[in-house]
Amino acid sequence: MDISGRVAVVIFRRADQLNAMNRLMQGEIIDVFEALSGDDGVGAIVVTGEGRGFMAGADIKEYAGQTAAEFDAFQAAGARMYAAIENNRKPVIAAVNGFALGGGMELVLCCDIVIANQFAKLGLPEIKLGLIPGGGGTQRSVQKLGRNRANAGLVNEIVDVERLMPRALELAEMIAAEPAAAIEGLKALTAHAVSGDLADGLAMERNILGGLYRSEIGQRRVKAFAEKSAARAKAAQ
Repeated sequence: MDISGRVAVVIFRRADQLNAMNRLMQGEIIDVFEALSGDDGVGAIVVTGEGRGFMAGADIKEYAGQTAAEFDAFQAAGARMYAAIENNRKPVIAAVNGFALGGGMELVLCCDIVIANQFAKLGLPEIKLGLIPGGGGTQRSVQKLGRNRANAGLVNEIVDVERLMPRALELAEMIAAEPAAAIEGLKALTAHAVSGDLADGLAMERNILGGLYRSEIGQRRVKAFAEKSAARAKAAQ
């Protein structure tokens, strides 16, 4: 994480894995965003990824080796992570520089403003593993697209590669320059206005995903994906 003036920049740094999220990374994201929420010296946050990926979802190799209890703990920590971003007192700008899949797209859905370059790819491909999204994908996508449709959908702006971070920082600095109480109040009011039954929807989503992860087809597909990924990595060495 870097802080310049009143703008904090959070960068995912697992470029060799397209910034796929493992448990260690998940914990670090929670710690950073919860700390930034309470930091009066920060007025806005930009989040992006290193290399070709923003965040390519969960690390399937780790995912495949989890016990049922470890899986449940990972999902619970995930809920805390997404909440640390969505409920952050500071506006969060996603600078989507590449793949934002699965949990990566769910993280984008928790941000207040989304800037993407022309090579960004967003999606929820969990069905290919016999699963469904588990971090708010089925709930926040509907809420976000409903709320944002008049503002050009999920992505607020598409810019050239070299303009991605400058534009995200420009917006962050503009927001951070405004009175913190006003910005935080606007964000809290907006979230309250569209809250609906999100908590119930998120709980249902997690419950369904838990059943699918434990199922035979879910286990088989997740492990097959992990083995294929490991084979590709070995062949590339």
